[in-house]
Amino acid sequence: MSSAQGASRLPYVAEQRRILVVEDDVTIALAVRNRLAAEGFDVRVAGDGQDALVQYGRAEPDLVILDRLLPGLDGLEVCRRMQAARPVPVLMLTALGDETDVLVGLGVGADDYLAKPFSMRELVARIHALLRRVERASQLAVEDTVIRVGEVEIDTAARRVFVRGAEAQLTRTEFDLLRRLAERPGQVFERDRLLSDVWGFSEAAATRTVDSHVRALRRKLGSDVVRTVHGVGYALVRQ
Repeated sequence: MSSAQGASRLPYVAEQRRILVVEDDVTIALAVRNRLAAEGFDVRVAGDGQDALVQYGRAEPDLVILDRLLPGLDGLEVCRRMQAARPVPVLMLTALGDETDVLVGLGVGADDYLAKPFSMRELVARIHALLRRVERASQLAVEDTVIRVGEVEIDTAARRVFVRGAEAQLTRTEFDLLRRLAERPGQVFERDRLLSDVWGFSEAAATRTVDSHVRALRRKLGSDVVRTVHGVGYALVRQ
């Protein structure tokens, strides 16, 4: 076993984090289940949306891997219902390359997405990164800090965001991204730096993830809140 593989297992084996895999392709579902079980996770598998919701209520997973295209209830509706019942990190799998579809997924509460076909190595890295962010957010929740940048107000303790007094409903990842940008308003953050700081990993092939989340932020906060510096990255606008 490589040192990188060993390192990826260490933070969560002892806690036996529970993951629900929702995937109707049996081959993919079994491959993901076996890999995650080898990583030390307690893994449950559902093959359709209705079964996913039943298992979600029973198992109370720490994270959900959710296929976008499912028989019956599709992944978007499953994600929406899960987040309404009990917010949980959701990594959405999609075979659709259309960015609008990705943004819709982020809009219903998915924290991150991974396009098919994907490598198991990247899947495991994304999972660990999501779980680390949840853990870090719970630690930061004791802080009583309000960040104001222009018309945007960020309550870091309550993890709530207001624009001109109206609350904006952000996903966990969108909040973490906004908070990072707001820590240094006006400073340009490179995409790979944001991947490292917010997602917990840095791979050139994953920079589109940052782009998609910035677009989602703009849809919820206003198109002029985050500035693009072409070829470099993004900055929160001082207003």
